[in-house]
Amino acid sequence: MHKGRLEAFSDGVIAIIITIMVLEFKAPHGANLSDLLPLLPTIFTYTISFVFIGIYWNNHHHMFSAVEKINGNSLWANLHLLFWLSLIPFVTTWMGDNHFSKWPVILYGFVLLMNGIAYYILGRVLLKASSRNIKLAKAFGEDRKGIASLIIYSIAIGLGFINPNISLALYVTVACIWFIPDKRIEKTILTEEKIG
Repeated sequence: MHKGRLEAFSDGVIAIIITIMVLEFKAPHGANLSDLLPLLPTIFTYTISFVFIGIYWNNHHHMFSAVEKINGNSLWANLHLLFWLSLIPFVTTWMGDNHFSKWPVILYGFVLLMNGIAYYILGRVLLKASSRNIKLAKAFGEDRKGIASLIIYSIAIGLGFINPNISLALYVTVACIWFIPDKRIEKTILTEEKIG
């Protein structure tokens, strides 16, 4: 199977997810800058969620640039990732509207954790899809960054019961770790092109 349709569909879904998030913004009734102050938690939550979705889109693009062929399992693994990404607007709005209360912060972290797991599963399924995905296998390596992210999310969820602000700080930490696209794939592809 060719990967073109999967990539186009994924790009479309991610664009819709971002659109849904921005449509959740409610404009203030006043015309002064001070009227925006109550919206600061919502703006912060939108920003961090936008960054996370951007990270997934960017790394998804890099990952599929190293993939030559896909199979049915790849399609389902990709849909699994898109399912969890599609929940980000809901938890983003809930967390922002409730000013980082315990349960919204915990559920936000759970959705981020499930996104991380789904991305990890997608990578493994793509590796098994074809023995020709040698570039991807070299690029993924041991995936320390991905595993570290899952551990941080799990810790953050647990700490959410004690102090949601610590959880938020850990979510931001993971975003900072991934803000620069995963260069392993880019380096592997460039090396292969120079050799070939």
